[in-house]
Amino acid sequence: MPDFDLAVIGAGAAGLSVTAVAAQLGLRVALIERDRMGGDCLNFGCVPSKALLAASHAAQAARGAGRFGLRLPEPEIDWPAVQEHVHGVIAAIAPADSEARFRALGATVLRAEARFVAPDALSVDGRRITVRRIVIAAGSTAAVPPIPGLGGVPHLTNPTLFDLAERPDHLLILGGGPIGLEMADAFAGLGSRVTVVEAATIAGKDDPELVAGLREALSARGVTLLEGVSVTAVEPGPTLVLADGRRIDGSHLLVAVGRRPNLQALDLAAGNVQASAAGIATDRGLRSLTNRRVFAVGDIADPHGIGPRAFTHVGSYHAGIAIRRALFRLPARVDYAALPRVTYTSPELAQVGLTEAEATAAGHRIGILRWPLADNDRAVAERDVTGLVKLVVGGNRVLGAGILAPNAGEMIGLWGLAIAQRTKLNVLTSLVIAYPTRSEAAKRAATSFFAPRLFAPRTKSVVRLLARLP
Repeated sequence: MPDFDLAVIGAGAAGLSVTAVAAQLGLRVALIERDRMGGDCLNFGCVPSKALLAASHAAQAARGAGRFGLRLPEPEIDWPAVQEHVHGVIAAIAPADSEARFRALGATVLRAEARFVAPDALSVDGRRITVRRIVIAAGSTAAVPPIPGLGGVPHLTNPTLFDLAERPDHLLILGGGPIGLEMADAFAGLGSRVTVVEAATIAGKDDPELVAGLREALSARGVTLLEGVSVTAVEPGPTLVLADGRRIDGSHLLVAVGRRPNLQALDLAAGNVQASAAGIATDRGLRSLTNRRVFAVGDIADPHGIGPRAFTHVGSYHAGIAIRRALFRLPARVDYAALPRVTYTSPELAQVGLTEAEATAAGHRIGILRWPLADNDRAVAERDVTGLVKLVVGGNRVLGAGILAPNAGEMIGLWGLAIAQRTKLNVLTSLVIAYPTRSEAAKRAATSFFAPRLFAPRTKSVVRLLARLP
């Protein structure tokens, strides 16, 4: 008999979700983690970054209070207290991800590195364990590009960013994706000068029309955005040498150019597990293409060659699929058609489904519905009218939605459900939404689909005819 029914490699969001369910179902589960319980999200990613953003946005709100007739002094940034806040948030959430909790659920927690020694066996701290099923949830780490000189210059990535002893005077950020933009917003709000250097365009996977509004908002807060510029070298200082000859000096350098899966230590060849630089190759049900005992979830999974999605909510989604397949032997498969993503800047940029460009490239006949926040009463009342709701529709259904607004991440869920359930627009327009809320803007965008027909000459003629009836 194998030592365990299930081994889970990695105690991040995906691995913990699988472990919690399997242990409570009475299976013999080994949870293996070489570093910190809670993984990247709790310790170096989602949790500390949102805590830092909360502090920054509070400072920004104080600076903007004048629009309400309130006169407040410039916020004094107590950097040690900000750091205490960030690490206090981590500590408050940590018990839910702790070793003690998972031992109490019945799992065997092994705090060591795991590597394959056979298709059904792992070596953990020198101990060989045999397993019926293995779920690899080893996550990803920050990618560091091969720029000349970068390796010899001290630089930050997300695991080191939240332990800064002092606030950066001038933070240079390589990369204008979600992490780079969120940290640009956070540090600018906390009083640092910030320069973002992006080889292409910022938020390159999002709708350019919505990105334009975000670009304007970040620039207005003093963030310098250099787009379409490559870095040819990094020199001590740190100093970025740009391809056009410019030199940008800063006090600190953050590298935020993407993620790479944590494959190196696993010895996947010994486990007959196929992988590439994108991650572990799986079918759409997250099962390894070459070892049927193995499933991969979270950042490390490359299902059906469509590439990883480095979001915590994807890890949780993957965990549900792996549980259904590995534990209950039920059919389940990845479907990213209604997968949301959010950049938690101020305003937030949220996207679900297809962008306008993606829908056009896929051959859909589309229409675009828009509603600006400037025409939303709640936004006007709060003197914050930056933003736009943009719906991509095909026929009478939504193919994609993008929202640039405060708390856009809270608003995007409805549109994910609409896409997943193929809900018709006329059903969505019948939804009663509380007034005044920014969510009304999304409904107004959907309602605008019917305006041309509602006010068409034929409709007017019918209404005039009906008006004559007793």
